[in-house]
Amino acid sequence: MKFNNITMGSVKKRFTKQFSLTLICMVIFTMPSCKKYLDVVPDNVATIDNAFTLRNEAEKYLFTCYSFLPKDGDPLYNIGMMAGDEIWVPLAERELISYAARMARGGQNAANPYMNAWSGNYQGGGPGDRYGLYIAIRNCNIFLENVSDLTKVRDLGLDERNRWIAEVKFLKAYYNFYLLRMYGPIAIVDKNLDISAPQEEVRIKRMPFDYCVDYINNLLDESIVDLPNIITEKSTQLGRITKPIALAIKAKMLLMAASPLFNGNTDYAGFTDRDGVALMNTTYDATKWKKAADAAKAAIVAAEGAGFELYTFPGSSTFKLSDTTKRQLSIKGALTERFDVNTEHVWANPNSNAEFLQRTAMARLESSVTTEDAREQLAAPIKIAEMFYSKNGVPINEDKTLNFANRYSTRTAVHDERFYIKEGYTTARLNFDREPRFYADLSFDGGIWFKYDSPEATDEKALAVEGKSTQLAGASNYGWYNETGYFIKKVVDWNMINGSNGATYRQYAWPEIRLADIYLMYAEALNESDGPTEEVFTYLDKIRVRAGLQGVRTSWTQFSNNPSKFTTKDGMREIVRQERMIEMAFEGSRYWDIRRWKIAAETFNQSITGWSVFQPTTQEYYKVRTVFSQNFIAPRDYLWPIRTYDLTVNPSLVQNPGW
Repeated sequence: MKFNNITMGSVKKRFTKQFSLTLICMVIFTMPSCKKYLDVVPDNVATIDNAFTLRNEAEKYLFTCYSFLPKDGDPLYNIGMMAGDEIWVPLAERELISYAARMARGGQNAANPYMNAWSGNYQGGGPGDRYGLYIAIRNCNIFLENVSDLTKVRDLGLDERNRWIAEVKFLKAYYNFYLLRMYGPIAIVDKNLDISAPQEEVRIKRMPFDYCVDYINNLLDESIVDLPNIITEKSTQLGRITKPIALAIKAKMLLMAASPLFNGNTDYAGFTDRDGVALMNTTYDATKWKKAADAAKAAIVAAEGAGFELYTFPGSSTFKLSDTTKRQLSIKGALTERFDVNTEHVWANPNSNAEFLQRTAMARLESSVTTEDAREQLAAPIKIAEMFYSKNGVPINEDKTLNFANRYSTRTAVHDERFYIKEGYTTARLNFDREPRFYADLSFDGGIWFKYDSPEATDEKALAVEGKSTQLAGASNYGWYNETGYFIKKVVDWNMINGSNGATYRQYAWPEIRLADIYLMYAEALNESDGPTEEVFTYLDKIRVRAGLQGVRTSWTQFSNNPSKFTTKDGMREIVRQERMIEMAFEGSRYWDIRRWKIAAETFNQSITGWSVFQPTTQEYYKVRTVFSQNFIAPRDYLWPIRTYDLTVNPSLVQNPGW
């Protein structure tokens, strides 16, 4: 991609002083008065005005606007990965200081909020590692103001000019959406304030939530007009914004706005600004679901029209693989296959690669691999392992043909189970008779982990995790161990190999939007709008078929002790939500979904449990232990706190309820 990490880094360095100039944006939130600034940047680089004299310079500024996109392929930056209950890490934080994980342990505060995207602090790499997104929005405003002026950048053609403007309108909309999802009502900065603006103009207020949604929606609609359907110059432009991307983000935002947290939530009655204006509409509006459904369908039509489809592993002439393993590689590949060949990645961010994510998730399978190369730190709680379906495609507590009441007891794997669990190995009953996504996404003591350098290029010889304390993948290394006994296999590309110089991970660009995500958004919104219509089943079943399961009707009719569950809106809601949590597991989606569904007080107050990973024997290891007892306080913890200092210097801002 043309704006690769090196290019982006050099652009950021070039505009370091420029970013200092854009700190005026923070006046809105953190300073009582304005101050004149110099119109010169370091090392004799031209002023901002000169950044828009030539196409080449303006393009660098375009990439600067892109540079604020969140690095969701890094577990330290992806808020959703560890702020909730889906992925747990050791308390020691050895080379993995996660501020989102500290939030999950109850450490969020208003004095110096973790993952502070509003004014910028504690966002992954350190206390002052990133600018707040209002700086990003200000840069977008600068770009739009200058490039929209036809007297500037005279060597920029009209079609390309319109496309660049559309891209930056999208980015501006996306940054506002990112803030809206975190904070609820936000301050809208549509145009940058003049440096001489009076104090009363600088002190901008938060706007009502529905106003913010409409504002972002309008920006997205404006951008869609001039965005391309596909990227044709793949060698230089992959990752740039397209129509399907903009339509998908529009659908995601409208789905959020229709969801219980923001649609008729009476917990926010009395949440007003300083002038008494209500910031949340507490009256339920059913039409919001219809808008979300229509938006998701439009995104599907655009994505499929551009050639996107659910990823399936194409096979390999080099490896002799069972259908079982091929199925797992299809499921994993939907996330990890490189986006230049991945048919499912509607939007992948090439400036957020998943190398560190893989290293922190990987289990140690061979003695030649050092603990630094396979750190094993990302762990799934037992309740997440229980979330996946049985092999019959229904929840394990509903399957009338399989008994999971004794799921914490142990059982020994037989030959027919060898592609999932090492033959002759004893492991928990919970790990048997599960759907293919369970085995593609997770590994465990005795679980098979097929990868590129598996012996003899066949899954018949694939290695298995051996996770008791005295075994190779056991919890015996300070800070680099798995806290629960469930390893996050999904995020590790199968091309990982162990060499004489250590482990090699094939990097992949993090997918911000997969086609499966859009299918699930549509199924959810359509069910809430119209009930379990035929299209709801159609799009759920597309995903289930790829996962090796039968359709919803067949699975529930034949195997569930609640066979009519899918016939009602309420029953289908449960099915859609569980399907979404399974399909999107370990991608950072669950945290945001549980918040918008307004079930966090119930879900995030369940104990985080795991196996007794510090024990050496089967009998001792397979005892459930409590790792941590979470304490989610509602309604306070549903929204981020605005930093106390920002409220002090801008009295027009109000704090979120409970903070």
